[in-house]
Amino acid sequence: MSTENEGTAVPSAPSAPPVPVAAPEGTPASAQQAPPPYPEQPGRASEPGQGSEPTTQLPGAVPAYLPGSAGPTGSAPDAGWPPPPPPPSQPHYGGGGGGWGEPPASGPQPSRKRPGGLMAAVLAAALVAGVVGGGIGYWAADRNSDNSVGGGSTTVSAADAPALKREAGSTAAVAGEALPSVVTITAQAQGGDGGTGTGFIYDKQGHILTNNHVVASAADGGDLTATFSNGKEYAAEVVGRAEGYDVAVVKLKDPPSGLKPLALGNSDQVAVGDSTIAIGAPFGLSNTVTTGIISAKNRPVASGDGTSDKNSYMSALQTDASINPGNSGGPLLDARGAVIGMNSAIQPSGGGGGGGGGSQSGSIGLGFAIPINQAKTVAAELIKTGQPVYPVIGATVSMAEGGDGATISGDGGGGTPAVTPDGPAAKAGLKSGDVITKFNDVPIDSGPTLISEIWTHKPGDKIKITYTRDGKESQVDVTLGERKGDTR
Repeated sequence: MSTENEGTAVPSAPSAPPVPVAAPEGTPASAQQAPPPYPEQPGRASEPGQGSEPTTQLPGAVPAYLPGSAGPTGSAPDAGWPPPPPPPSQPHYGGGGGGWGEPPASGPQPSRKRPGGLMAAVLAAALVAGVVGGGIGYWAADRNSDNSVGGGSTTVSAADAPALKREAGSTAAVAGEALPSVVTITAQAQGGDGGTGTGFIYDKQGHILTNNHVVASAADGGDLTATFSNGKEYAAEVVGRAEGYDVAVVKLKDPPSGLKPLALGNSDQVAVGDSTIAIGAPFGLSNTVTTGIISAKNRPVASGDGTSDKNSYMSALQTDASINPGNSGGPLLDARGAVIGMNSAIQPSGGGGGGGGGSQSGSIGLGFAIPINQAKTVAAELIKTGQPVYPVIGATVSMAEGGDGATISGDGGGGTPAVTPDGPAAKAGLKSGDVITKFNDVPIDSGPTLISEIWTHKPGDKIKITYTRDGKESQVDVTLGERKGDTR
């Protein structure tokens, strides 16, 4: 808004109506003398050469002149006053006497105080209003100039935004706390092949939890590097890995001080719809954060490490947080920032699966994480002994998917019996051909689903198994046995 009207007064009204250069035809000769070059105005000095003394505007009032009155030249009234009436062809204004088109008479008209006084009052009021308005404009400009840069601008600068406060539990706050404890793992095999995955700090001694398929290529004499979010790189080595669980533990060779392990949550308490935050290095893009929810629980998933024909089985947490190859081994966090799972596999749009080797298709919102309760149990055993321990029922089942249950095979392969003699299944009375339909209260539709459920438990756990034999349903209690190490 401009305030450049400061101190500007209202211009004065003209003292008399304008006079044409030549009088209309029929005007008396005595009135056809040339008019002065400029109409006289109150308070304006007469032009040089007119023989008149300067006039000065009176304070507090502005003289007004009615049409037909003499100008402010100080001439005496004409003795022949009043003048003869104008020709009928000229219009009359002001109630007779003098038209706009006739020149001033030689003598002044008798003063008419009421109209003149009224006009003077109006003009004086207008002048006062102009002065007051100008004063207000100047005052406003002066006030604005006190707060403007340089004192001449009335532009008001935008206020600074208030400090941004991120509430505890927001995605930004959780990510900010977790990122320093998440690493990008680069695995390099002796032959030059390798890949990129993710891991997270498990303890202050420098142990890192990740997927087996992330480090499998470098497990036998390859190179491992862990890069933190601040860009610092550290050499690492494999402590132990479990192919069946798809879990591995690596350790920094020269861990820095001040390592902050991520807090571990309780995956058994997770509910469908809970918020999730995934951190990883999809396609090598380190420190990537994505969000979603828990879409499902106890989802049976089988995935491979890309280096062998051995599959991994998990009863996974399903999430729609964006997970891609390279996210494998990274943490799946809850809204508090606690780890509830380890991202391990995806279902790509073109079929297949796995979060590492093989397919390179992108995320379609079907990501799977190993429940952290299972992963930490495996990690503790790997750190302690360097090899995994698996719970078993002592029976070989068909790995066909999409059936009515897990069928115990006719033989165990390689000439071994399908039901291990004196094993947990044999002690419970299970036989070849029996179809297991429930594991505790979890429905079983295939062999992979059964294995996924078994591996969520520990050796020594007592399980209720529901099965059918010859069309008859029965239940038995089975105490899980154990198997150490991965079979080759």
